[in-house]
Amino acid sequence: MSNLVWFRNDLRVSDNKTLTEACKGDKVVAVYIFDPYFYKEGDFGFKKTERYRAQFILESVKELKNNLADLNISLLVYHDNPKDIIPKLIEEHGIKNLYLQKEWTRDERKQLEHAKEKLSGVKIHEYYDQFLFHPKDLPYEDFSQIPKVYTAFRKKCEKEVSVRDSLPTPKKKSDANRINHDTTILSLADLGLDQIEKDERTAFPFTGGERSALDRLQHYFWETKNLAQYKQTRNGLVGTDYSSKFSAWLANGSISARTIYHKVKKFEKEVKKNQDTYWMIFELIWRDFFKYVSLKHGDNIFHLGGILDKEYNWQNDIETLDAWKNGETEYDFVNANMIELAKTGFMSNRGRQNVASYFAKEKEQDWRIGAAYFESLLVDYDVHSNWGNWMYNAGVGNDPRDRKFNIKSQADRYDGDRSYRDLWLNA
Repeated sequence: MSNLVWFRNDLRVSDNKTLTEACKGDKVVAVYIFDPYFYKEGDFGFKKTERYRAQFILESVKELKNNLADLNISLLVYHDNPKDIIPKLIEEHGIKNLYLQKEWTRDERKQLEHAKEKLSGVKIHEYYDQFLFHPKDLPYEDFSQIPKVYTAFRKKCEKEVSVRDSLPTPKKKSDANRINHDTTILSLADLGLDQIEKDERTAFPFTGGERSALDRLQHYFWETKNLAQYKQTRNGLVGTDYSSKFSAWLANGSISARTIYHKVKKFEKEVKKNQDTYWMIFELIWRDFFKYVSLKHGDNIFHLGGILDKEYNWQNDIETLDAWKNGETEYDFVNANMIELAKTGFMSNRGRQNVASYFAKEKEQDWRIGAAYFESLLVDYDVHSNWGNWMYNAGVGNDPRDRKFNIKSQADRYDGDRSYRDLWLNA
């Protein structure tokens, strides 16, 4: 029986439920499709995927292709509409089963729905495989019971849910599993994007792919033992090691949340257990929470009123937007962060909260425009975390306090010596 694995945001061979199940078949073929829809202009005038994340995805797919080749599984790579590619592959290779990670947000859902319109005689297997706490293990009868507030979700899950074991890499298939033809990995130019000149100041100089993710974990946990001071340093702004930087690999599935969790537990057992090591798990649970928020509320996470259906007097001023994007606001702290984003595709968590609060709360601009700009540029864009955090900062999401950041105070607290602002504003 021939199985097809359609990789999307699960670009790894270890701890991959979809790949593991597909490999139980006699014949396995894999595919990754650069859907042109995700590289075109979106609803708010920005390309949905700009060059920084695109380059990271290209690197991750190349690594996946090599890792699958070690298992005698061929990865075919296309730049086309999945609704045209998937049916063609199914016919060419006599596919009986299609395996893929389950996605539920608007664009990803429609992508599969359109492909299904041309499919017949094929069984589709979808797996929730991007969580720390698996949906079937949650202490709730259905997603409608997901709490409004993170703390309630976290405490209940920590008390009542166990994280599942990581899955091993599937066994190598026979040489006969390889197919006769191949495809080439694309370039940024193929996707209609400009080349990147890496900025030496970047806090994220890393490449995409499973190997790079595991190397980063090895460095951050075992070589430097920075995990033992994670909570103390995670609000940093300069350098590669003030935080784990796992988010980009987690976003495209080059590493799983379960893998990181179990490595934290190993570190706690063999090296040190403290509030810093726990805080890594705390952040993984935050990531889960936003995914469950989107499962509960569906497309409302993209609506102006958010999940609260709350009305504000939102503005849409092009001069304000340009000043924000270009780092030309009245706050040098906002400016430094926005310049870093434009130059590198990365921004610290502390920076993201401040520039979002400025755009949505201080300038009262349509928060969805800011979220779409982040979607375009961020190397670690994740649909759930990005839109969930923007709702949170705009007062239409999961923040019961509806807070607004004092940006001057934040700058004084987190960049008191101005090293971060000097780095990005004085070049």
